[in-house]
Amino acid sequence: MIPDLGTIEGYFGRHWDWPTRTAVMQRLNAAGYTFFHYAPKADAFLRRQWREPHPAAQATDLAEFSRACAETGVRFGIGLSPYELYRDFNAAGRAALAAKLAFFDDIGVQEVAILFDDMRGDLPDLAPRQAEIIAFAAAHSQAKRLILCPTYYSDDPVLDRVFGTRPAHYLESLGELLAPEIAVYWTGEEVCARQFSPGHLREVAAKLRRKPLLWDNYPVNDGPRMANFLHLRGFTGRPASIAREIAGHAINPASQPWLACIPALTLAASYAQADGYSYARAFTDAATAIVGAGMASALTADLLSFNDSGLASFSPDRIARLSARYAAFPHPAAAEIVDWLSGGYAITGEAVQTQ
Repeated sequence: MIPDLGTIEGYFGRHWDWPTRTAVMQRLNAAGYTFFHYAPKADAFLRRQWREPHPAAQATDLAEFSRACAETGVRFGIGLSPYELYRDFNAAGRAALAAKLAFFDDIGVQEVAILFDDMRGDLPDLAPRQAEIIAFAAAHSQAKRLILCPTYYSDDPVLDRVFGTRPAHYLESLGELLAPEIAVYWTGEEVCARQFSPGHLREVAAKLRRKPLLWDNYPVNDGPRMANFLHLRGFTGRPASIAREIAGHAINPASQPWLACIPALTLAASYAQADGYSYARAFTDAATAIVGAGMASALTADLLSFNDSGLASFSPDRIARLSARYAAFPHPAAAEIVDWLSGGYAITGEAVQTQ
């Protein structure tokens, strides 16, 4: 059984250009990915400035990408983070949300995700406030699916340390208050889950009164620490048996779009092959399919360094040698590696806090 597979652009830092986004969407669709949610943290008009309309040029880009998704057979979605709207869902906030949803309708958005992550949540009535906003969105949107990302989207205690202690029975309250057709994003037992087990997913489903929609924070590599790594290794810890426990499986991709396709293909393989899946073989197959045999061989040799040791451990001489090696490959994924080696994907803590 293969679940509904998709992509959720939920990373910090620089975001993909539109031609690349379109090409990657099409390539992943060929591998079985059927939805694409646009929500990069760098798009301020979906986050801190969400009440403002997108500039005309960016609105045009979104509309063109929406059409490209429709032509490919991919469901296009947008993730909106209405920053702390639940603190005062007044008339002005309702009007701003209705206007943003109308824009989404105009450009053909099929799925709308209301994202309450990255916001303080230590309010006793957090779930009722958020459920009210979701109900309003459902009444003012023509989208075929509406999704909520909770403020506490994982059991990970780091969320309580950063955003305040979660209200008691938060998930249970959401499950009771949300209409049955509303999907709920969930990242697992940790923000960046090492694995997803059927038992854990069944527990979450019981609380939410619906199967969770996985927001899988692999192979994402944003943030000051993770930007030092290229997460290329094949997916592990996602046994095919979890397909029965989830409403779908979306990956949060790496900052490097073409490189992100390599692990993405291995996730599709893990579901298709079930007990026959081998993550090392899947990596080789996926890398060969994306970048060709020659560069796949180079990536295999450098996998441990890129995936586990990280850029900060490389000497200047090694960076120079690696840059020369990958500059010789005529593939955009090779250019991503050269850019990464030069520090082009570095991101500061200040950038994360302000996006």
